[in-house]
Amino acid sequence: MEVILKEDVVKLGHRGDVVKVADGYGRNYLLPGKLAIEATAANKAVIDQMKASAVRKSVKEKGAAEDLAKQISAVELTFERKVGENEQLFGSVTSGDIAQGLEAQGFTVDRRKISLEEPLRSLGEFHVPVKLYREVTAHVKVTIKSDAPDEVAAAPAA
Repeated sequence: MEVILKEDVVKLGHRGDVVKVADGYGRNYLLPGKLAIEATAANKAVIDQMKASAVRKSVKEKGAAEDLAKQISAVELTFERKVGENEQLFGSVTSGDIAQGLEAQGFTVDRRKISLEEPLRSLGEFHVPVKLYREVTAHVKVTIKSDAPDEVAAAPAA
């Protein structure tokens, strides 16, 4: 079955592409979900209009994502966590925590767009990539500190 994609579908194609899919996948998932339309002669005539519209929309979205990337790259997030021996955190800093931190700064970013391979589990500074659009990625500086008062630092000075 040939379909014309109305939206980007992961591992299948981008908006406006004509792709060949299994009958069941097209009939049971793509068509009812309004992600695609059947590739008939009439619909193929409409595809040019859809592609032009998609290009305009893509350029607009990419421009907005680039502006947001510049703003987000200037953001520095600081988290305080309990620390055990060897500076290991009792908890961790996850992509959800980073998304909440960004939201507190006024940026709405879906946590799934934060490319954190595994949660941060140690003290220090990290640069976490945030994928905002296909070719647009911003880097957020994340600092993790101990929430305990600096008793160890005060002891030698006394």
